[in-house]
Amino acid sequence: MRVHDGLEVKRRIAAEAAQLISDGESVVLDSGTTCLEVARALKGRRITVMPLSLHAVNALTDAPQLTLLVPGGLPRQGELALTGPLTEASLASLRFDTALIGCCGLDAVNGLTAYDLDDAAVKRAAIAASRRVIAVTEGAKVSRTALAVVAPVSALDVVVTDEHAPQEQTEALAAAGVTVRRV
Repeated sequence: MRVHDGLEVKRRIAAEAAQLISDGESVVLDSGTTCLEVARALKGRRITVMPLSLHAVNALTDAPQLTLLVPGGLPRQGELALTGPLTEASLASLRFDTALIGCCGLDAVNGLTAYDLDDAAVKRAAIAASRRVIAVTEGAKVSRTALAVVAPVSALDVVVTDEHAPQEQTEALAAAGVTVRRV
């Protein structure tokens, strides 16, 4: 199962991303295994969170100081990511301080990409509903391009990745105005 792949790296990325969130913020949290680790890292915080996967919703249900918002949508088999018009409508009706977005690919030229068209649409809606965008991704996905365009690099404020991200890509992201944090 993908959730165990690179777990320690995902936890380091998640811990770094969680440090970028201030108490009182409203956060939309994308689906995926790295974002599930972010959910766990945010568990004790005084924030409002709308997770876009049922796994993350479940991880946050017993966090008493956290306000948990649950969107509508169709859970996709396996990772239980919420997709479809109900998810997009939930996002369109709110405004968040921060979107924490996972990705299938991130490239300085091609931007943030996903393999699934419905997933890409939800990611775009989350980005549109947020003031700040933090992408969380393992270094192996940096310089990869997937099928569906999510957003150009200019839509990102911060990328949290690991030391395996290609240096030429992280330098190109930084040159485009994105803050890159390698953990």
